[in-house]
Amino acid sequence: MVAFDEEQAEAEALDRLQELGLSQYEAQTLLNLLRLGTGTAQDITRIDGVPRTRVYEAADRLHERGFIDIQHTTPRKFTVISKETVVRTLNTRRETTITELSECLEEIGPAQPQREQFGVWTVTGREAVSARIDEFVAEADEQIVYMTVDELLTDAHLEALQAAADRGVDIYLAGISEEVEERVRAEVPSIDLFETLWEWQDTPAGSLLITDEETALVSALVNGADDADEIEETAIWGAGDRNSLVVVLRAIFTWRLESTRPE
Repeated sequence: MVAFDEEQAEAEALDRLQELGLSQYEAQTLLNLLRLGTGTAQDITRIDGVPRTRVYEAADRLHERGFIDIQHTTPRKFTVISKETVVRTLNTRRETTITELSECLEEIGPAQPQREQFGVWTVTGREAVSARIDEFVAEADEQIVYMTVDELLTDAHLEALQAAADRGVDIYLAGISEEVEERVRAEVPSIDLFETLWEWQDTPAGSLLITDEETALVSALVNGADDADEIEETAIWGAGDRNSLVVVLRAIFTWRLESTRPE
């Protein structure tokens, strides 16, 4: 868990509340009331960030959301529910929104994604690359060839690999340390670990994935744009029997896998 001082915590909380759908003034009013417990519009304005003319509008919206109660005195007073209830309410609404979005997306677009993708596509960001890997693994029916490094082999990837193994998919994994190999064998016993042509961990390479000899993804670890010390991940991928990236990597790893199999 990241440690914040009070000023950093407030800035982060404001950002997260706005990401969850509150306006800037609603988020600031809520934080001010969390400090006060109970207060008038003048009390809220006195702390920071909310013009008095906007307090009542923000407070009414927070009341509609169920975050605060209003006492209709002169002047009006506002009291906030507990921090735990705020978080629980936001989480429930987020889950409901995601569920409703998922139901809508099921009704939109083609029933099946287009499998043949001519050319090479890019994806940037560790979460985005990770999601693409999980998607390809989840769609695999016959074979997965996967090279990666310790830090990128997440619990979610291992769960996806085990689910693939349960479907009868042949899985070949390389590039990880001996320590992580032991963990992988314990969680996915049927996996086949093989030696690579390269010292994968000694390069800026990230992951390489081929599924069913029809999809391929290669990623690299690079310096982040805003921070030279931050390591980001970027990848290219392609899909389809005739896709150039798939054809090249399939040729390389078909040869490599055949050379590692017992006679």
